[in-house]
Amino acid sequence: MTAVIVIVAIVVVLVIAFVVMYNGLVRLRNRIDNAWSQIDVQLQRRHDLVPNLVETVKGYAAHERETLDAVVRARNAALEAQGPAAQAQAENVLTGALRQLFALAEAYPDLKANQNFLGLQEELTSTEDRVAYARQFYNDSVLNYNNRIQSVPSNLIANMFGFAPREYFEGDDEARGVPRVQF
Repeated sequence: MTAVIVIVAIVVVLVIAFVVMYNGLVRLRNRIDNAWSQIDVQLQRRHDLVPNLVETVKGYAAHERETLDAVVRARNAALEAQGPAAQAQAENVLTGALRQLFALAEAYPDLKANQNFLGLQEELTSTEDRVAYARQFYNDSVLNYNNRIQSVPSNLIANMFGFAPREYFEGDDEARGVPRVQF
């Protein structure tokens, strides 16, 4: 009788551990999905600001068509990107194009003094800060999730139920560089 109670107790403990690990993996996976949606919200805000910024600059720097077109192309590519890796790459190109646009603005004192331009630049800077925070939160969530699905014993449950590793939202070194502006 005592052996049966011990066996039942062990089975109950194992089932509880299984349920707790499975639910933990589900929570982490859902946190990543939520974090990604927060990045998406901030990126959409960024994408919405870009056309207004380009239109404002057009009036002052109409002959800088190549830079303005590069920003528009980069925005469109970012809107079409799917998944963290592709989205990160597209956003890095957009960041580089925007840096060129802001560097270009330095050559036009009237543009730098324009209240509309300054307001858009401030909004974009604020949005960049929000994107950076959301990206950090997303990457931290991915790290926790990937660690959990690769650690014993939760990796056994992760493999049984198809919990796959997630990609980080990473920047690249080219987007972090100083923009080149040629006149």
